[in-house]
This record gives sequence, structure tokens and C-alpha cells, in this order.
Amino acid sequence: MPEMTTRDMKLVQYLNEAYGKEKELETALETHISMATKPPYKKRLQEHLRETKSHARQVERRIKQLGGQAQLVAAPGPVGEAASAVTAVAGKAMAAAKGPIHMLRGTGESEKMLRNARDEYWNEFEEIAMYTAIETLAETVGDKDTAKLARGIKREEERMAKFLERQIPQLTKSVAREEIPASERRTNGGARRRRSGSASRSSSSRSSGSTSRSSGSASRSSGSSRSSSRSSRSRSTSRSRSS
Repeated sequence: MPEMTTRDMKLVQYLNEAYGKEKELETALETHISMATKPPYKKRLQEHLRETKSHARQVERRIKQLGGQAQLVAAPGPVGEAASAVTAVAGKAMAAAKGPIHMLRGTGESEKMLRNARDEYWNEFEEIAMYTAIETLAETVGDKDTAKLARGIKREEERMAKFLERQIPQLTKSVAREEIPASERRTNGGARRRRSGSASRSSSSRSSGSTSRSSGSASRSSGSSRSSSRSSRSRSTSRSRSS
């Protein structure tokens, strides 16, 4: 087998980091799916699990095409391979250990799903960053196939991130409904509306008073003007008679 070039070794390094992340997320998604009770959310997680497994297979295939070996962290040479084997075992153990921890999250179903969704959202952006780096590196060194692969996977990660961005507010509202008494949720809103109404009435009252005072002032000014005009005409008539 021909020796790998420096270019291909760097590409394999980055691809293996992505491969390790995909394999880790397979375990996490399986746990999250088992906890999901909202049908649209659960269905999307199931779809993304299939996507995640497909991503891992595609990345593994590309690593082999470049002459590498798919591992969680693949540094070139015997030392790197030995280190990768240890890291792979540790990574799988860590991913498996996270499952029971996730099951214990929160005080209710919605809060557990919310915390899982937050983790999924964070992981999607980590993957987006990883595939952006792979795409850029591949384009820079003229590897069109790897760049195309990274670009395609990144689009699917971005779609999942957008779904989660819409899902998180919905899950948060469910937590509020499940864990905060309705009377407490209404109280604050009612208080704000009362304060708003009071402020509106006060403003209206001040405006009305100001308008009334302005009208009165204008009336007095008009009356004074008419009186002055009559007095002036009277003086003019008197002078005319005297003449």
C-alpha cells in the first residue's frame, strides 16, 4: 500500500475527529429517542439518528479511500494508532455512560427533553464547525471529493440545528405549563396588564387635563381680544363725533 501524503494524513485526521463525533452521537440519540414523548420531536430524532449513522459510514468510506483507518482520533504511525485504540475505547465508554445520566435529568418529561434538545443543539454546531473546517481544508488542498462530502453532511446538520432552534422554545413552554402553577403564570401577566392599563389611563387623564387647560386659555385669550376690539371701535366712534 502506498505511503500516505502529508495532505491526506491531515485530511484523515480531521475526518476521524468527525467520525468519532458521529459515533458518539449515535449512542446519545438512541437514549434521547427512548425519552422523547412528543411525536414530532421523537420522529425528527429518529430521522437524525439514521442521518448520523449514514454520516459515519460516508466518512469512514472516505477515510479508507484516502488510505487511512477510521478511528476516533487517528494520528499517523504506530504510536498514533495505539493511542487511537485507547481513545476509541474511552470514547465509547463515555458515550455509553452518558445515557443513564440523561435519563435522570430534570423533574418532568418536558424538562428532560428540553435538556436533551439543548445538548443536541450544541452538538449540531460543533459538527457544523468540524465539517466547515474539513470542507475548507479539502478545497484548499484540491480534494473535491472530500469537500463535497463535508458540504453535504454540513447541510443536514444545519437543518437539524434549525429544527432544534424551533423546538427549544416549545419545550420550554411545556416545562412552564407542567411545573409552574397556572395562577402564578397568570399573576405576573395580569399585573403587567394592570400596570399598563393604569399608566394608559393616567396618561390619558393628563392629556385631557392639558387639553382642557389649553382650551380655557385659548377661550380667555379670544374673549380678551374681542373686548379690546370693541373698546377700540368705541374710542374711534367717540373721536369722530367730537370732530
